[in-house]
Amino acid sequence: MEIMNNRLAQLRARLQDQAFDTFMVLRGENRQYLSGFTGEDGQFDESAGALFVTSERQLLATDSRYVTQAKTEATEFEVFVYEEGLASSLPEILGMLGSERLGFESPRLPYRQFQRIQEQLKKHASSVSFVPTEGLVEDLRMIKEPREIEAIEKSLALSESVFETLMGSLHVGASEKELAWTIEKGLREAGADSVAFPPIVASGPNSALPHAIPTNRTIHEGEPILFDWGARVEDYCSDISRTVVLGSPDDTFTKVYQVVRDAQSMAIEAMKPGMSTQAVDRIARDHITAKGFKDYFGHALGHGVGLATHEKPRLSPVRPMNLEAGMVTTVEPGIYIPGWGGVRLENMVVVEKDGAAVLNRYPL
Repeated sequence: MEIMNNRLAQLRARLQDQAFDTFMVLRGENRQYLSGFTGEDGQFDESAGALFVTSERQLLATDSRYVTQAKTEATEFEVFVYEEGLASSLPEILGMLGSERLGFESPRLPYRQFQRIQEQLKKHASSVSFVPTEGLVEDLRMIKEPREIEAIEKSLALSESVFETLMGSLHVGASEKELAWTIEKGLREAGADSVAFPPIVASGPNSALPHAIPTNRTIHEGEPILFDWGARVEDYCSDISRTVVLGSPDDTFTKVYQVVRDAQSMAIEAMKPGMSTQAVDRIARDHITAKGFKDYFGHALGHGVGLATHEKPRLSPVRPMNLEAGMVTTVEPGIYIPGWGGVRLENMVVVEKDGAAVLNRYPL
């Protein structure tokens, strides 16, 4: 497939400057991005396989559960099937590839698995050395291809249509858990592959928790109700937040909502290629501070979205980088006041050559 070959070519160009001859890809999204293989790891200490990329070869190692899937999806890769786990077969794989120095994705290799690998290499008298890496594939994934942006737009449109239906029946007395399930069920029934993450529904004082877990609390008139949800469609995620009120909002809500909305608009207006992610965050953060809410906005302004819900780049006070055309990020300022509640508004934008375009259609 041309797309996969282009991605592999970009990766190999980056690997030329690295201090290793073989690159082992362990993270599921990176594995899929480079090969098309969609096997899921299940949980952190489980793996559906690993990719091995050298200057001339690319190999997907997996177990018998995924062999048919791997051969069907990863058509540009040799498929190696291991029987007793990756660690046991790694000496054989590295021998086949003629590896001397192995680069690996350090955030995705648990220490215990690393110990097992070292034990196997020692057992087979292998002299291969390990070189930790971070971000090699994630940096490639930051710039979205047109087909990726189309998939994100489909995911976003589906998510917004489900929320629009929910809003038509939103009523006092519904519980946070009921509303969260309504969203999740609606996304599935509308055609989503899955939810991008468990939906957040937080009402009243609970909405002061940025990542609240839905409870049995029922919603009331006049209080903030914070929704955060997203779908996965054609493997790509969407991520949206809206905060609403049933009935008449109090003065605090009216003020806080306007501050958050203005902060978001100001940040989006400033986004363009070459702009620092840190500077974009500062624009929203400075506005919220100037309005007297400095202590109530603690998280980053936004993050990239793609095969994962949270990926590079991050609109944040730390680790600045410059925006580039093709990046897709959220912009989600929030104000969270303990004992009262919170307001978060989250849109998704794509950076274009002259600025940033909002992908959302559902109004704030």
